[in-house]
Amino acid sequence: MSTNDFIISAAGVRMPGIIYGTAWKQERTAALVEQALTLGFRGIDTACQPKHYHEAGVGEGVSAACRTLGLARADLYLQSKFTPLNGHDPLRIPYDAKASLPEQVAQSFQVSLKNLQTDYLDGLVLHSPLADRKQLLEVWQALEAIQQSGGAKQLGISNCYDPALFEFLYENATVKPAVLQNRFYADTGYDKQLRAFCRQRQIVYQSFWTLTANPKILADAAVNALAEKYQRGPAQIFFRYLTQNGIVPLTGTTSAAHIREDLAIFDFELTSAECAAVAALL
Repeated sequence: MSTNDFIISAAGVRMPGIIYGTAWKQERTAALVEQALTLGFRGIDTACQPKHYHEAGVGEGVSAACRTLGLARADLYLQSKFTPLNGHDPLRIPYDAKASLPEQVAQSFQVSLKNLQTDYLDGLVLHSPLADRKQLLEVWQALEAIQQSGGAKQLGISNCYDPALFEFLYENATVKPAVLQNRFYADTGYDKQLRAFCRQRQIVYQSFWTLTANPKILADAAVNALAEKYQRGPAQIFFRYLTQNGIVPLTGTTSAAHIREDLAIFDFELTSAECAAVAALL
């Protein structure tokens, strides 16, 4: 990736314009992360959630790629998540389920550092809001303590679709969320209100489920006409539209060809009229 493919968050953290997602890769995780980095990805998203992520495999893949490519830790953007209790398989909880919320956060973070073979995270994300606002703030303050001690460069939240709740967190946080990572699909109106809030405050909106949830957009005549014009695939057109509009998509593809295509979106640019045509589909 070249330098113009990066975005700077409100926290001043430099983040790649597209990030490799590592959910649901099980025993293939290390090899797929190594492949993604070898082909040019510089941002990796994972979570301390054994139910859906093999975080230690991410660490193995990162370590192998860094050795082979001569990359320094500072060349990468590594982002992991604290997953509240209800997001875990009861038989595989990576912290003491009976501990206080702040202790759960601290334990999960230490497991992430060990898994990822690093002494800090670039991004630490709350995997989903907690049941009540008091608990949400308690967990957020535990995340803030990690950020303030240098353990994480910036904080974020994921799976938060209620604008009022996100604004509540933003207003009450000492360390403001710098990232909002949400499923990007029609059922939530593509988070229009949330994205507007983020845009005004330089909070980076990261999208996941971006292709899978949007077959209609990828099949649309306008998108396919642009794909023809630029000699690209519809997915590349959609990803390019998002990156030009300040959205950082996650992609979890296992195909080397698709990884190359995903990274090649920065080799062309849509006009403002073309962006407007894609925006009309949202």
